[in-house]
Amino acid sequence: MKTILSTFVCFAFFQTGFAINTVALKEPDSVFLFAYNSPENISRDGLHFAWSRDKKNWFPIGDDFSFVRSDYGRWGKEKRMMSPFLIPGHDGQWHCVWALNKEENLFAHASSVDLVRWGRQSYPAIQQGQTFADPVVQYDHKTNLYTITYIGAGKKYFEITTLDFKSYSSAREISPDQYHNPTISITLSLGEFRGQIYRVAWSVVAQLNTNYETVQYKQALHGERTQQDNQRFAGLKDIDATFTVNNSEVKPISDLLVGVFFEDINYAADGGLYAELIQNRDFEYDLDDKERRDATWHSKHSWKLSGSEISFSVDTINPVHANNRHYAVVVTRKPGGALVNTGYNGIPIKAGARYDFSFFAKRFTSKSISLLIRLVDKNNVVIAQEKITVSASEWKNVKTVLTATASADDAHLELQPLSAGSLAIDVVSLFPQQTFKGRKNGLRADLAQSIADLHPRFIRFPGGCVAHGDGLDNLYRWKKTIGPIESRKPQRNLWGYHQTAGLGYFEYFQYCEDIGAIPLPVIAAGVPCQNSATGGGGQQGGIPMNEMDEFVQDIFDLIEYANGDIKTTWGKLRAAAGHPKPFNLKYIGIGNEDLISDVFEERFEMIFNAVKQKYPEITVIGTVGPAHEGTDYEEGWTLANNLGVPMVDEHYYESPGWFIYNQDYYDKYDRSKSKVYLGEYASHLPGRSSNVETALSEALYLTALERNGDVVSMTSYAPLLAKEGNTQWNPNLIYFNNQEVKPTVGYFVQKLFGLNAGTEYLPTVISLSSKANAVTKRVGISVVRDSKSRDLILKMVNLLPVQVHSTFELKDIGIATTSAVVTVLQGDPTDEKARPVESLCTVSEKFTSVLPPYSFTVIRLKTK
Repeated sequence: MKTILSTFVCFAFFQTGFAINTVALKEPDSVFLFAYNSPENISRDGLHFAWSRDKKNWFPIGDDFSFVRSDYGRWGKEKRMMSPFLIPGHDGQWHCVWALNKEENLFAHASSVDLVRWGRQSYPAIQQGQTFADPVVQYDHKTNLYTITYIGAGKKYFEITTLDFKSYSSAREISPDQYHNPTISITLSLGEFRGQIYRVAWSVVAQLNTNYETVQYKQALHGERTQQDNQRFAGLKDIDATFTVNNSEVKPISDLLVGVFFEDINYAADGGLYAELIQNRDFEYDLDDKERRDATWHSKHSWKLSGSEISFSVDTINPVHANNRHYAVVVTRKPGGALVNTGYNGIPIKAGARYDFSFFAKRFTSKSISLLIRLVDKNNVVIAQEKITVSASEWKNVKTVLTATASADDAHLELQPLSAGSLAIDVVSLFPQQTFKGRKNGLRADLAQSIADLHPRFIRFPGGCVAHGDGLDNLYRWKKTIGPIESRKPQRNLWGYHQTAGLGYFEYFQYCEDIGAIPLPVIAAGVPCQNSATGGGGQQGGIPMNEMDEFVQDIFDLIEYANGDIKTTWGKLRAAAGHPKPFNLKYIGIGNEDLISDVFEERFEMIFNAVKQKYPEITVIGTVGPAHEGTDYEEGWTLANNLGVPMVDEHYYESPGWFIYNQDYYDKYDRSKSKVYLGEYASHLPGRSSNVETALSEALYLTALERNGDVVSMTSYAPLLAKEGNTQWNPNLIYFNNQEVKPTVGYFVQKLFGLNAGTEYLPTVISLSSKANAVTKRVGISVVRDSKSRDLILKMVNLLPVQVHSTFELKDIGIATTSAVVTVLQGDPTDEKARPVESLCTVSEKFTSVLPPYSFTVIRLKTK
């Protein structure tokens, strides 16, 4: 150990590949660099740097700016970087090792060439010590080994060695005097911090400073808000604009550009799009559904008793199905009491509507038991009732139809035994007959129609984070969501509630077909969400490689279920569900904004190659992480390039300013590489409101996406749905409650793009009377043509506080009419209720129109 320490120089000069700027003589050739992290009480800390000429006067590079953060564990404060230890490696890279928490036998590693761009993180497990704290990394030039010493449980000391930070030796216990930690404490402007010091070339610090300043500049730019427009555009008069459309350089663009993404977040499925009105219909709610324990969240949730002569318990001895273990045992001592379900914040009932009621039941007494099935409003007025009889001593599905005599916003269901006795009941269901398209086990008609009205070209489902779940046991398994509802396997929702799987893969496929959208299922890439709270964070719970063949076979079976002949095993099951024709599956997403780790890459590559070989007609869509930049984004694209992945899924949620100043984002993409599916995006403000400002910034960006429709093949806003009072994420495209559907302003932007999609893009030159960057960035246009209808569609965004007097030059377009439909969405930037208004306008090869302040205008006209 003494030899190793002699080669480890804490203040050693480390020269990177970046040359010192010899022209700037005022700069030092080298300085001291202090690497440290935030105290444990700061949420999601990271690795910080400060520099000094003399080790006395220190200059933090951004007081709270992190150059790399840990990505292990649940969202927020659980993503800890504890006691990071930074060391220059013999391979020309910096290596950082840190502890993750005080409970698990794992640690983290990442490396960087320049301390700015960091590679993927890995989370190796240790076999000795039980926990991992206060690591020290040393390098021995003689053996070329890195030695990592650390403190384990019970204040015992251990060491492991590695050549490459990929494979590690077994841990062995060492004596306390073999552990030497050179970490020191330094007082900076925000307090005292612990870390390591190295002497480095000034160019290293210069690049760190440049990176920090660039990030700060971009943040200021992207923080641009319309509430500052009075000052930003003080004195600005109306703008004159000429839009010259070029018909000679038309290029084809994707006909799938605008779609929707459905995820069961914000109670979007159960209690939302799925039309079932009974909550906890199968008595399967469980305490573990909730990440934060809720004592009321158990198998009796949403059920209560009316009357003193009735009781019920929950049993599991002889269930309806093994996937649905819990059922209620109801004991009636004297008629008059009832078992009551309150639905999802009440049961909405419409006068004259018919409701299909069913449940599984069996009697325990010698005689049949009759029950009165009633819908009762909040004033205890019965608004529907029917009598049914349970005569079987084994499980049997019993059905009836209830017709409402009055409307109620918050009715409840009563099951009232009419005689003494005991019986078991399960899968208690109440469905409006008026579901979307009248489908059994179908969708809430108004919500489903509001999505259909967007005219989406595809639907991505079932997530999102839901697809790869909270730990391995929570992966979304499609086979558990098909078949009779009593046989489906419910599970905990990653967002902290319960999924019945009533809305399953068959219903998703059927809905896609019903609205003319292409299905796009997303399958986990053999790893759970990196934000998992259970089963190991950071994807350490990846499916064991010896079980991956079975997982891949599940994907093959899904393709067969969707596309196979009815003579195939899974095609036969689809036909048995009522759909003998194939669903015409063309796309499958593998992974969802995953951490691009070694664990992920190994499994993704296996899945990708297997599907490509067996089903070459299926387009596999990969993933490049949760953001438009950073390690996962770069690693994801590298992986996609290496494997030849045909399309990748990008996600980002940003401010209006980001969308304004990144309209050229895809103009610089290499057209010879993977196509892009922008699977999740939204513009958001502080407080996460959705208004004219956010909607217009999205519209502006969508005009740029149409311009890049040759590389961007698909887009979908996210999230789609949110139930008022049960929302985990904002903003969303459509809010709703039990009675109303409440689309946002952004919804109408998406709808206008969906209704006015094209297959050809016509380049357009914009000439504005003002050349100021702040002005030009706020005016956008996209001109597309629908090759089938030959309609020409002009979409213009004016995100300025003044009018834009526009002249449109459509020479050689072949205008076939003098009148066109014009639709304008306009309002104050803070307006959350703005709606589009349609009218007519006069058009010709050269015509004029006024774009109102803060508006999105669509003009659709006929061409020859």
